[in-house]
Amino acid sequence: MKRMAGLSALALIISSTSGCGWIWGPEGYFRDRGSDYLQAQQTAPMQLPPDVSTAKRLDPLLPIPRNVADDNVKGEYIVPRPQPLSAMADASDYTLQKSGDAQWVLAQHSPAEVWPVAVQFFQDNGFRLDEQRPQTGEFTTSWQHPDELSASVAKRLSSAGVSGDSEARVRVRIEPGVQRNTSEVYVVSAARPAGSTADVEFTNRSVNTGLDAALVDDLLASMSRSAEKGGSVSLLAARDFDTPSRVSLSEDGSGNPVLNLGADLDRAWSSVGRALEQGEWRVEDINRSLGLYYINLAEKAERKNEEPGFFGKLFGSKPAKEEIEARAERYQVRLSKVGENVQVTVEKNINTVAPADVARKVLGVIQDNLG
Repeated sequence: MKRMAGLSALALIISSTSGCGWIWGPEGYFRDRGSDYLQAQQTAPMQLPPDVSTAKRLDPLLPIPRNVADDNVKGEYIVPRPQPLSAMADASDYTLQKSGDAQWVLAQHSPAEVWPVAVQFFQDNGFRLDEQRPQTGEFTTSWQHPDELSASVAKRLSSAGVSGDSEARVRVRIEPGVQRNTSEVYVVSAARPAGSTADVEFTNRSVNTGLDAALVDDLLASMSRSAEKGGSVSLLAARDFDTPSRVSLSEDGSGNPVLNLGADLDRAWSSVGRALEQGEWRVEDINRSLGLYYINLAEKAERKNEEPGFFGKLFGSKPAKEEIEARAERYQVRLSKVGENVQVTVEKNINTVAPADVARKVLGVIQDNLG
C-alpha cells in the first residue's frame, strides 16, 4: 500500500512538469499560501444572545496589531531569514560535569582547540608551566607560593588550606571525549608544606577536592568567555592526539584474536571509539566503566547529518523493531588494561568469545581506522 501511494505521488509530480497550472499555478492546489493573510478581512466581534445576562467577557484570541495593518501594501511579502543564534551556541560550548566529588569540563571542541585555551587560563593567573606534552594532552605547572599567583587563585588556595609559605602545583589533563570533536578537561592539584622540597606526586583521584573544584569552575568561566571571541588550534596537539604508539594484531593462548594497543586506557577507549565510528557497523551502546562497545554487524553505521534522498523518503521506510531484532548480529568489543598496554577483544557475551573469523574481521577494521 505504501509503495502504491509513493507511485501515485510520483505520477502526480511528473504530470506537473507538463504545464499543469492547476496544480502549481497561482490558483493551483499546491500554490504558495504564504501571503494569503494579506487578503484576510476583519469581521465583526462575536455577539452573545440578548437573553444571556451573565457571561465571561470574550476577548479576541489573535487580535490584529493596529500599527502593522496597511491597505497600501501590495504584492507578496517575503519573510526575512532568521539570524543565527550564535550566542546560544557559544553558551553551551563548555559545560560542567560532576560524578561524586569529581568535576571536569566537557568541551564541544577537539582537544587541539581546547589546549591553547586551557594553557592561556593558567598562564593568565600566574602559573608557570613546568612540563607540556601536547601529544598526550597534559601539562603541569611548577611549585609556586600563593602570592606568586593571581589574587583570585591565591584566595582559592587560602580557602583550601594552602597559604603562607606553602606551595602548590596543578596537572591539567585534556582527554578526547566519547563523542567526536569533544574533550574532557580534568584538573588535579598537589600541595606541600612550607620548607618542604619533596616532589609530591599527582594522584589520579582528586585529593584537594575543594581547590580542584574551584579551579575547574574558574577554568569553565574563562573558556566560556574565550568561546565568544573565537579560538585557536594547536596543530601539535591535533597530530595523532589519541593514536596508540603501538598497534599489533595477535592471538592469545587459546588462539583468539587480540588487538594490542600501546596506550593508557582512556586514550585507547577514545581511539577505539573513533575507529568504530568510522567503520561500517552500528555502535548501539557503550559502557565506559566496563570498557565495552556494543556493536551490531547486521546494521550499517549511523552517520550524523546523513538524511535519505528524495526517492528514499518517498518510497523508503524505517525497518520495524521486530525486523531489526530478527536479523541482529550483536557482539561486544572489550578493552582491558594489561600492564602498560590495552588489549581489545571481541565477545558474543560476557561468557562467550566471538568466532575467530568475526573477531579478526572486527579487530582488523579497528586497526585500519586507528591511523
